[in-house]
Amino acid sequence: MTQLRTVQVLGGGSAGSSAHVRSLAAGLVARGVRVTVCAPAELDHDYDFLGTGAHFVPVPRRSDPVAIGALRVACASADVVHAHGLHASVRAGLALGSQRVPLVVTWHTRTHAEGARGQLLRMMERKTVRAAAVVLGTCSELVDRARRRGARDARLGPVSVPAPHEGVAEAQAGKARAELGAMDRPLLMAVGALEPHRGYGTLLDASRLWLRHDPVPLVAVAGAGRQRAVLQRRIDTDGLPVRLLGRRDDVTSLLAAADVAVLPSRWEARAPLAQEALRLGVPLVATAVGGVPELVGDAAVLVRYGDADALAAAVTALLADPARRAALAAAGRAQAATWPTEDETIAQVLSVYDELCAGG
Repeated sequence: MTQLRTVQVLGGGSAGSSAHVRSLAAGLVARGVRVTVCAPAELDHDYDFLGTGAHFVPVPRRSDPVAIGALRVACASADVVHAHGLHASVRAGLALGSQRVPLVVTWHTRTHAEGARGQLLRMMERKTVRAAAVVLGTCSELVDRARRRGARDARLGPVSVPAPHEGVAEAQAGKARAELGAMDRPLLMAVGALEPHRGYGTLLDASRLWLRHDPVPLVAVAGAGRQRAVLQRRIDTDGLPVRLLGRRDDVTSLLAAADVAVLPSRWEARAPLAQEALRLGVPLVATAVGGVPELVGDAAVLVRYGDADALAAAVTALLADPARRAALAAAGRAQAATWPTEDETIAQVLSVYDELCAGG
């Protein structure tokens, strides 16, 4: 039997999509698939695609002839090309040109833009989904969006993040609380890039209301991004109980240490923070947007996006109700047990590849 050859294309994208590609690469290699990952060089440093047994081709985020040429060479001998995210899909489509190689596209998130940029993004979405043999959406809303854009075949393709090592995380939780100075005060954790769509402005608004709480909760945010300076100025000016931790490698331990996890985003599909929090049994307050409601079910408290009063009230109520927190912890673990495992996610993707290759 000929060895299946697949190229995974990343354009940078979210931490969730990069982690998914690493998990996918490791699982496919273990099943005898020859995997090449094409992505910006810095992502291999962060995610160690080579460590999975995959080949790695550094391709910059640009769509210039040099980058497209590098992708074209990498894809020349592939049986299936799988692009993750809109911009990676555009580049993969350009690289494939008229080659009769099936293109699979996974949409991990959606891009928000208005005016001319919004029109351009919608045009890119239409072009990429019509070029794709199969579009996998990580939540139902993305599947519906792909169909509206003209996808021939759009399916639900949930992405599972690796299960946390709970024993290790819990053992390190006390150390994490001590480091943050939250041994005798509630600890609230948010995780994600410091970008406008993450809703950190609303989180800071809510933190002003928590100043009335006794003791005042500490809000810790793990993540880096272009909004850091703006957010830090506001924290300093208003005296808010918020610490920006930057990029951290111990997010699981930080989450395990938290009394409540907070996800204030404008839009999410299968947010890694939500998945980790529920698996760890950490009560979650999140915005009722995108794929979050179908992901968490009744195992989290959901509030409207941009409503700082509702966010603050939901967290305050949980901090005052240990029994409710315990119930959410149990419900979270039960909900997480219903999600596809990494093995099931890899098996689904491999079945799509086999189907396309058999059809060709």
